[in-house]
Amino acid sequence: MSKIFTTKRICRAGIIAALYVALTCSFGMMSYVGILQFRPAEALCILPLFYAEAIPALWIGCMLSNVISLYGVADIFGGSFVTLVAALLTFLIGKLFRESRDTLPNHIARVSLGGLFPVLLNALVIPVIIVYIGGFAEGFETALAAYTWNFVSLLVSQSLWVYALGAPLYVLIYRMRKKHVAVFLDGRPTPAPSAEGKE
Repeated sequence: MSKIFTTKRICRAGIIAALYVALTCSFGMMSYVGILQFRPAEALCILPLFYAEAIPALWIGCMLSNVISLYGVADIFGGSFVTLVAALLTFLIGKLFRESRDTLPNHIARVSLGGLFPVLLNALVIPVIIVYIGGFAEGFETALAAYTWNFVSLLVSQSLWVYALGAPLYVLIYRMRKKHVAVFLDGRPTPAPSAEGKE
């Protein structure tokens, strides 16, 4: 059990959660409303491909961020639950397409399939919270029209942050791990072979 809950993993989870809150709340209501939600924190949803601790970190970070949401308790708990499920599914994709299979098609599959869950689940479920639970359907002829508009808006917004910003983040973390940068690894990095060892 101690190997699962290491100090490094707990600290990393805290940093991810704090980053999510900071990157969401710093943009105020732009993170929750508008044609395109300004929520760069969603790029962090790619992190479960590398780190299991990112799952609860994203869940807690999203829950804390949604405290200031216009959509109230439903978004605090419902929206964060969507993030939790998406993070878990992204993590499973990371297990299916392992990082150790160091090929370009494998990395493309990890990012494209892993990012699919935060994009689709948010686009499908959050409009239900906004329109049907929150009752935010003013300006539309029907609730279905409001749902459709919010679905398209979230689909575009999530795709932008998860893929356009998340993909470079994935590449950065992967490269740091390949270089054995300790912060990005679990446990101690494997030292590179010395010149003497090669002789």
